[in-house]
Amino acid sequence: MIYQRGDRGSYQRWADQVGDGSYTFDNLLPYFKKSVRFTPPNTRLRAANASAKFVVSAFGASGSPLDVSYANYAGPFSSYMEGGMNAIGIPTRSDFNSGDLLGSQYCSSTIAPSNQKRASSQTTFLEAAKDRPNLRIYSLTQAKKIVFDKNKRAIGVQIPGPFGTTSVLTARREVILSAGAFQSPQLLMVSGIGPADQLNKYNISIVADRYGVGRNMQDHIFFGPTYRYNVETFTKLANDPLYVGSQAAFDYSIFKRGPLTNPVCDYLAWEKAPRDLITPAAASVLDQYPASWPEIEYLSAPGYIGDFSNLLTNQPKDGFQYASILGAIVAPLSRGSVTLNSASVDQLPAIDPGWLTDPTDQSVAIAIYKRIRQAFATDAMKRGLADTQEYFPGLAVQTDAQILDTVRNTLMTVWHASCTCKMGRSDDPDAVVDSKARVIGVTGLRVVDASAFALLPPGHPQSTVYALAEKIADDIKNGQ
Repeated sequence: MIYQRGDRGSYQRWADQVGDGSYTFDNLLPYFKKSVRFTPPNTRLRAANASAKFVVSAFGASGSPLDVSYANYAGPFSSYMEGGMNAIGIPTRSDFNSGDLLGSQYCSSTIAPSNQKRASSQTTFLEAAKDRPNLRIYSLTQAKKIVFDKNKRAIGVQIPGPFGTTSVLTARREVILSAGAFQSPQLLMVSGIGPADQLNKYNISIVADRYGVGRNMQDHIFFGPTYRYNVETFTKLANDPLYVGSQAAFDYSIFKRGPLTNPVCDYLAWEKAPRDLITPAAASVLDQYPASWPEIEYLSAPGYIGDFSNLLTNQPKDGFQYASILGAIVAPLSRGSVTLNSASVDQLPAIDPGWLTDPTDQSVAIAIYKRIRQAFATDAMKRGLADTQEYFPGLAVQTDAQILDTVRNTLMTVWHASCTCKMGRSDDPDAVVDSKARVIGVTGLRVVDASAFALLPPGHPQSTVYALAEKIADDIKNGQ
């Protein structure tokens, strides 16, 4: 739901890796703008100390249909977080959509300002196009495999038919695969495109031996400590059904205001990992990243987080309000994988996320915990504390080993899995698609989703997914 774009350095690295200058930030910017209908924050409804800055030139006057705006309610904890971030050296900046991320601010989100509901690809793009005569939608229909002719050209998609039969939807020009970071590589593999050892294991006929299918999975993880706080947070929403009912019936439904309009994480901050808090080896690795690429993201999380097991029912019921700051590793070195469990998409693939397998990520994770604690210890944040003691995991967790163990046991994915059908040059053995998103080794087949990313930019990838789709759509229309 968070909408922000990666930094200039990350897109420059993308362009360099795939050998295509059209992937630099400036060249992608028209595609970022094309999808988005931007609406400034409603200053009449938002608190005076929750000013959300923005740069108008980051958006286009004619962009559509995706609404990008701000919640009409800013979480009160976020103003304390802003002060804490400033106090530890992360300044407030005016924009996260123009190629620079280092700093902090209230973030934009895919929220429709008219009704304060989430704007998704379904509610915007699909709703706008569903009645076109040249579009047919097969709902609740699972693609079984991609069908190729003897020349390795994709000519259709196999789908279930009645009474256990199958049918084929034929393609006159191309097949475009957009099944996501887990299912796109699975569909390629069951269709005969992937590592030969995987395909041979399940007696799948090899159409193209591409080692990189399902490899190179990149993701962001987050975690963080929790404190008791003297402002209303998600804890109240979780524990007071009468309050939620009144908010839903009046403030939200009628006036489009109040905490139910808020996406919870409404304040973000980014920084380079402080070199005095990470190992020299980790610093040496991270110094190879572009100077504009932050390694750490902080997100407001007004509630008890713990191990993420059940955020609704696990909110403490002791009368206190709780708040957290979550830290995310956004220059991850760890890599995961997606492999087959069978020759059929009816059985889910095996996913090994590989989180924290790289020592650099481990060092950054420890630094994140220390930085969040530093923020809560500032005067700006201490004044909001209801208890000077850290509630979770507690001050008994102090050594680097204890912190890392806590992170391992409490982390959660930010759901940014990507790069499992990695974009790259044709001579890159790990590459699955070229810079036009065409699958290498066959014709008539593209992959257009986060799995086709050459790399995972820092932050939240939905803006890049939309921009990539707009860009490849232009390539297709231009016959490329």
